Amino acid sequence: MQQEENKRRMTGPRVALAVAVTVAVGATAVWLEVPVKAAPPPAAAAPPALPVSVAAALERRVTEFDEFSGRLEAIEKVDVRPRVSGYIESIHFTPGAIVKRGATLFVIDPKPYAAEVARAEAALAAAQAKLALANSELARAQRLLDDRAVAQREFEERINAQREAQASIQSAQAALDIAQLNLGYTRVTAPIDGRVSRAEVTVGNLVAAGAGGPALTSIVSTSPIYATFEVDEGAYLKYAGRPKSGGAKALPVLLGLANEEGFPRNGAIEFVDNRLDPQSGTIRVRAIFDNADGVLTPGMFARLKLGSGEAKPAVLIDDRAVGTDQSKKFVFVVGADEKVAYREVKLGPTIEGLRVVREGLNAGERIVVNGVQRVRPGATVAPSEVPMSERADLAQRRGGAAAAQSTVSSKKPS
Repeated sequence: MQQEENKRRMTGPRVALAVAVTVAVGATAVWLEVPVKAAPPPAAAAPPALPVSVAAALERRVTEFDEFSGRLEAIEKVDVRPRVSGYIESIHFTPGAIVKRGATLFVIDPKPYAAEVARAEAALAAAQAKLALANSELARAQRLLDDRAVAQREFEERINAQREAQASIQSAQAALDIAQLNLGYTRVTAPIDGRVSRAEVTVGNLVAAGAGGPALTSIVSTSPIYATFEVDEGAYLKYAGRPKSGGAKALPVLLGLANEEGFPRNGAIEFVDNRLDPQSGTIRVRAIFDNADGVLTPGMFARLKLGSGEAKPAVLIDDRAVGTDQSKKFVFVVGADEKVAYREVKLGPTIEGLRVVREGLNAGERIVVNGVQRVRPGATVAPSEVPMSERADLAQRRGGAAAAQSTVSSKKPS
């Protein structure tokens, strides 16, 4: 009985503890199952306006130019060849120097030709003596014929002898002239003004006359000079369709060398070929330029710009403002509400860093020039007004946009 009493004493606290744990767990479960109401989210804030630089599209009168590549050619080029055979006795020029027409370049040994002149002079003197004798005999025969002391046949023979003597003089004179020419040809002179090349034949060499012989040297004229270039069919049709006043020579042509900035030299069209090359689709054009400083050298590469000669109003923008959407070109126009609008444009040539806009934009409209990659159509921006370009702003300060007549290159947009 004592053991049963002990069991009852120990069981009581255990039951109380179990009940207390059960109540606590239930209370916890009830507390965990009660839903918690979430706080309402804050209202979404409007995105800040993007800071961008904007500029107004410019309008100017411009002259459009197409750009081509060409080569310089001398107007006159002569291969100097000997006109008589002989040994080169001396050379009288510095290679690469400027020579004047008539200047002595080479001397061929003149002694054989001087002897030929002396022989021809002697032959002429003999012919003159024969003519004097024939004249004297003819005069004597005339007196005898008047006295009927000579036959008519003998008189006619005297006339014939006198005529033969006259012909002999003419032949001897011609031979002397040829001999003197050949003697003069022993001095090889410059046929034109220009720059002489090096001597191809040195002193002591035997040279032969005629076109088959080697050239002694060559000379090219220096000023003026030609620039020859190929014009594509589209450009040819554009300029060929212009009014004929002044013809092709009225078209302005500018030239620049590989080391020159821009196109500082002015020229004029001198020649347009009579047919297009069907293989290349181009036609050959030749312009003429002054070369007083002698810098332009035949064979040089040249950059040329051919202009229409007519100034027309055009809208100009900075190339930085132009975006590319696959094959399309576009700009972002900023409206009065400071929102950006996508505008597709058709571009033309460039002028001193500015691009001609043929379609899609009007003069005075504001476009994004810096920050094009950060904005999207419909976005609100914080515009900052800037000049379209420093060079354009400088040109406006110098002469005013309305009076400036600009030149346009043919670098087409990609």
